[in-house]
Formats: sequence, C-alpha cells, structure tokens
Amino acid sequence: MTCKRTLVTSALPYANGPVHIGHLAGVYVPADIYVRYLRLRGREVLFVGGSDEHGVPVTIRARKEGITTQEVVDRYHELIKNSFERFGISFDIYSRTTSAIHHQFASDYFRKLYEEHKFVEQTTEQFYDPQTGHFLTDRNIRGECPHCHAAGAYGDQCEKCGSTLSPEELINPYNAETGNPLVKKPTSHWYLPLDAYQPWLEKWILEEHKEWRPNVYGQCKSWLDGGLRPRAVTRDLDWGIPVPVEGADGKVLYVWFDAPIGYISNTKELCDREPEKFGPWEKWWKDSDTRLIHFIGKDNIVFHCIVFPSMLKAEGSYILPDNVPSNEFLNLEGDKISTSRNWAVWLNEYLDDFPGKQDVLRYVLTANAPETKDNDFTWADFQARNNNELVAIYGNFVNRGLVLTQKYFDGKVPACGTLTDYDNEVISQMGQVKSQIESLLEAFRFRDAQKEAMNLARIGNKYLADTEPWKLAKTDMERTATILHLSLQMAANLSIAFEPFLPFSSEKLRGMLNLSHEQANWERLGHMDILKAGDVLGTVGLLFEKIDDAPIQAQLDRLARIKAENEAKAKEEEMKNWHPADIKTNTSIDEFDKMDIRVATVLDCQKVKKSDRLLLFRLDDGMGERQILSGIAQSYPDPSVLIGKQVLFIANFPPRKMMGLESAGMILSAVNADGHLVVTTVSAPVKNGVQVG
Repeated sequence: MTCKRTLVTSALPYANGPVHIGHLAGVYVPADIYVRYLRLRGREVLFVGGSDEHGVPVTIRARKEGITTQEVVDRYHELIKNSFERFGISFDIYSRTTSAIHHQFASDYFRKLYEEHKFVEQTTEQFYDPQTGHFLTDRNIRGECPHCHAAGAYGDQCEKCGSTLSPEELINPYNAETGNPLVKKPTSHWYLPLDAYQPWLEKWILEEHKEWRPNVYGQCKSWLDGGLRPRAVTRDLDWGIPVPVEGADGKVLYVWFDAPIGYISNTKELCDREPEKFGPWEKWWKDSDTRLIHFIGKDNIVFHCIVFPSMLKAEGSYILPDNVPSNEFLNLEGDKISTSRNWAVWLNEYLDDFPGKQDVLRYVLTANAPETKDNDFTWADFQARNNNELVAIYGNFVNRGLVLTQKYFDGKVPACGTLTDYDNEVISQMGQVKSQIESLLEAFRFRDAQKEAMNLARIGNKYLADTEPWKLAKTDMERTATILHLSLQMAANLSIAFEPFLPFSSEKLRGMLNLSHEQANWERLGHMDILKAGDVLGTVGLLFEKIDDAPIQAQLDRLARIKAENEAKAKEEEMKNWHPADIKTNTSIDEFDKMDIRVATVLDCQKVKKSDRLLLFRLDDGMGERQILSGIAQSYPDPSVLIGKQVLFIANFPPRKMMGLESAGMILSAVNADGHLVVTTVSAPVKNGVQVG
C-alpha cells in the first residue's frame, strides 16, 4: 500500500510499574526500528505513544502503597517516559490518558456513538464485594482453579496451569485484595455490539488482510469463528473518565475503550502544539493517504484488530489499521515474565546497571525477537552476543580499520588503488545490502534485517583477516592503502545500516569517522565512496566493550533470590488454603512407617490474623514447646476449646513458613460426615512425646 505518510502507534503501557524487556521486545524496539527506518528514507511519519493511566491495576497499586491513584500514575508515567528517552525510543509524543485533552476527546467520542445509538444497554449480574461496596474486575477476583485446583487463580487466568478462565468458573471466588467472599449483584452498562460488525470484520480481515502475520490472522480468525458478542464499554469504578450520560453516576469508560482513543487524543495534543511541523491531527487519522500501523504484543491483538477497528467503523470518519505486526511473548531464563512475581528485567534498572549499553540490549532483543513464536532471554546469551558478535565481529572490524589508518596514514583516509577480484566481490556484496534490508524492514522482519546488517560486519571482519594489511604494510603500502580505504567505506556503511537498530553506536561510529548525518544518509547505503581520500578521522575508541562475568552473575543472583521468594510465597499461599481433607493419595506401609506420629498437649491455640483457615498451635511435645499451623480454623470458631487436649501430630515434617510464621509438623485431624474437621486425640492420658504406631 503506497501512502503519503505513516502513523505508527505502540501499545500504551500501564502506569502501575516500570517497563520490562518483554514490553521492549514485543512492542517498543520493533516500533522504534521501523520509525527510524522510515525517517531515514525521508518519509513523513508520526510515532505516537503514551501511558495508560486508568483501569484497576493502577488502583490496586495505589491501595497497596497507601497513596492516591493520581500519585501512582504520576510517578510511573514519569519513570516510563524517562526510561524510554534514555533507551532511545524516539516518540514524537509520549503523553498520558489522564490529560485534559484525552478526557475531553474520549468523552466526546463516547457521546457521539451514544447519540447515534451505536451502543446497546444491558443489565447483568457481576461479582460484588458487599463489605467494600465495589464491583470487581476479572483480574481482581481470585479462587480455586477448576482445572488444576491451584489456590489463588485469577478470574481471567490460572498462572499455574495456564488455563483461560472466567470468574464464574472459579471455586469459592473472593476479593483478591481483601479476601472477602463475593456475591452477584445486577448492574447496567453500555455495550458495543461487536456481533453487528462481524460480517464486515470477516471480509476486512480474513479476505483483505491475509498478509498479516500468521499469529495475528489466526487469532482474529479464531475469535470470528467463535462468534463475536457485545462488549461493555463502561464499568463501575471510581477511577477513570466519567460516562458523559445522565444517570451514569459511579460509572466510567472501560479502559479498553478509553485507552486506544489515547492514540488519537495524543496525536491531537501534538498537532495542536506544533501545527507548523505536523499539520492538523485529522490528516493523520482521517486522510486515506495515511497508513496506520499498530505495534502491540499478542495479548492485545483482539483489541487492535477487532475491537478498536469496530469503534473506528462505528464512528465512521477514521482510517483503519493497515497492519498490526504483533509479536509473541518473550520469556526470561525459561520462565514466563510476570510483573506480579517480579520475574522480569526492568528497563530503568538495566539502564542503571549497564550504563551506556542501550544498544547491547536493543541488539539482543532484536536478535531474539519473538516474531513468530515465544522466545527466551537469558543473561548468558546476552553476554555471548555482546562479546562474540558486537565486540568480536562488528567492534573488532571497525577498531582494526581505524587504528591501522591512524598508525599508517596519520588518521587520514588513504587513496584507493588497483582493485583485486576479492575487492570487487566485497564491493558487490555491499551494493546489495540496501535492497535486502529494506525489503525485510518493509515486511516487518526486524530480526532478519538486523542479521543482514551484522552480515556486513562479518564480511568486513573476514576481509581484514584475509588480507592482513598489518603485514602488507611492511612491503606494499599501496595495497595496504586500498584495503584500509575499502574497510573504512564498509565501516561508514555499517553506521548507516545499523542506524535503525543501534542508534547510539551508529552516532558514535559516525563521530569516529568524522561523518555527518548528511554524508551518512540512507540513500548512500551500499556505496563505497562515502568517505573521500584525505578525509580526517575523528577520535578513535572502542565501539563496544566486553562484558565480564561479574555483572552477569549479579543479575543471575538477583533472579535466584526472586525465584526463592516466589517459591516461598507460593508454598505459603498453598498452605494458607490447605485443608487436611485435601490429602487423598494412597501410601505404602513403608511410607507410613517413615511418619513419626507423637502425642502432645495443646498449651495454646489461636486464629492466625488475615487467614480464614489457619490456627496456630503451641504444643508441649515432651521435649519442650513446638509451634504448628493447621488449616482447620473453620471447624473451630473458638479455638480455645482445644487448649489442654492431647492431640496427635507428625513430628518429622520439615519446618516451613506460612503467613510469616514457622510450622514444625502437622496436626492430624479426621473429617466428620458434615465436612467439619475434628483433631485426633487419645482415649486416655499418656505421656507427651509418646510415639504412635
């Protein structure tokens, strides 16, 4: 599709935490590569980003930290914006959905569709916490997974088995924040009738956009095959854009409806601020000569390919996305990145831990881009790609050519003499690179495009290794001059070829070569006359530095600590919800003999704070005092009745922590017909510590 201009958007990150490498690999690095490439081609392009500051995640963060929601979004908006700037993500605007412009624009958008009767109003029953007086979102509801029976599964997904869920499927759902049980309560909302747009979507996507990536096309087809249903555009919350309709008190625009409108309102904000440079905002959103590209992760495919286009279609005057090059997920050290488990590499921390190494991370994330399937980031691979590729190939080639030029030609570009067949072969390969990289970038194949750029460095490195100008300089200075002349031309080409991928390194290399942007423009890529004989080089230094083991080990140690903490929390959560009746597996006499079952007297027994199921026993086990936690609180509303009783317990269970308390053993209980638990006792007093068997 040939258009005058290109509008590029990238998914709006939630302003409830920092950005991590999964976000970068999935969205922001590929988007930035594409935008930088278009700018290098001289095309008219606008790159729009911003923070998504509404929705439940930010309110949860605020309550956890005991601050206002506005304080949360202010903090993380600035952190994310600053991190992107430091990392070189070249937005034309990075704004936010709490801006006055966005609030007004989103309200007007809703109002227009409302007045044109594009919504339907429905009353449904939703989960409600009567103690807090709030309706809950899927992500804020937890319970037992109906598939693997893991405790604490979310209302939209079980993180243990990966099943997609709805809150109605959870066993014993509760408020994830308070632990309160939930009830169903009717509430009315406005819905976008996606089913009404299904015939149009099937034609627009399945027939007219078969060129979309298989993962994008396939997910859209799956949703369409399953039949679309109306989707709520409002919700019951006290944080968000108020629904601009009479009688909608306490309701706000649903974040999925509000957030994509942020692409438009942010564009308007920029164009209103700099009209001479960018023109009216309408030309970017309503002119058929504009091509719209959304960069997103795979969890946002449906919203950007089905829901948002339906919103645009409903309004009637907007262009539609031409492509949505969504990536799959990036894992970390073989495990799914999880913000709730802190299993991530956070961008702001990386920038502090590895100063000046933005391009190393950009290179590794692009080399491992999850373009067609989930991929994995490991610190070992990060170190290896830096040391074995950026340093040993690209950096080595550049450094040798520049240092030898300083040594033998006083830092001036030597003249080119007679060319050999090998020289002409290398020149021919350089001439092909521009069209190869362009075709790959136009097809959103960023991983392969970067590989082509690195292949140039490999060619250059091999060329110097094969010709050995440091040896020829002893006998044939004319040939040495030719080799170094061509090597410097290749280095100049590399500064251009890598510009979309490694902007900091390209700028550094241009400084070493004493090249301006005008001299090293995209149209010169593939040419071997960028530098002229006699041109004076700039200050020569290392383009990349080797990364030793110490900082890598520090990152691995950090992840090991996080993993141990997560495992401890998971065990604590499991035991918090553990019930003796859950043990139903068979055992052998040998296994039973391994259990050290003893008698003890209950000295004290109390409920554990913030737990509905745990009791804290203090026992006299014949050898001293012992503390054991047991999940039988619901069977003993008054645990003091157990004080003084002799009970049976397993003494050789390894100590473990639950709810921050250590438990050294297990109290044995029996289940009555009514489901209540009764601790096992002895029929007559016996000495504490006596073994049972």
